[in-house]
Amino acid sequence: MTLHADVAALLAGAAIIDVDVDEAVADGHVRSCAYRRVVQVTAAARSRDGDRAIVAAILRDPDEMASKTAVVDLVDRIARKATGAAEFRRWSAELLPETDRLTGESYREFIRGRVHDWLFYLSVEDGQVPTASELADVTYWMQRLLAEGSRSLPVLALLAESGSERKIRNIAANRSRSREPGTR
Repeated sequence: MTLHADVAALLAGAAIIDVDVDEAVADGHVRSCAYRRVVQVTAAARSRDGDRAIVAAILRDPDEMASKTAVVDLVDRIARKATGAAEFRRWSAELLPETDRLTGESYREFIRGRVHDWLFYLSVEDGQVPTASELADVTYWMQRLLAEGSRSLPVLALLAESGSERKIRNIAANRSRSREPGTR
């Protein structure tokens, strides 16, 4: 397929009619905005059946930075909606082979790392308390997300002890103290 055909199919599939396909093909910024809108519609859909085809079309774009950004946005949106790690693991396993389309190894690894981070997060949300070595395998971004949002005292204690940066350790320690029984 050509870039024009991919962009046209993505826009049509998302029922986005106010974007000129020729302009999107000619202008990477317009195309990137169109991808963000396609991702938003895709993530909001109840069915996940077409996600792999959408990711494949986006990743055929020669602008790998824009396509990686759109796919990461989709990963983030789906992870936030997932009911647990098992559901997200099944969904991401369908998409990860599509990342092999990217010639830039760093882009492939970034997407795979984001999936790994979300699997970690969802496992924690499911009640798993990670080890310090498991915590060390996730990004600063994920550690900070957990430090700022986790409601688990054991997870906050682990982050306060083993977070990768002082800022993460401080956030987790402060939140842990404020969540101790008997305090407000």
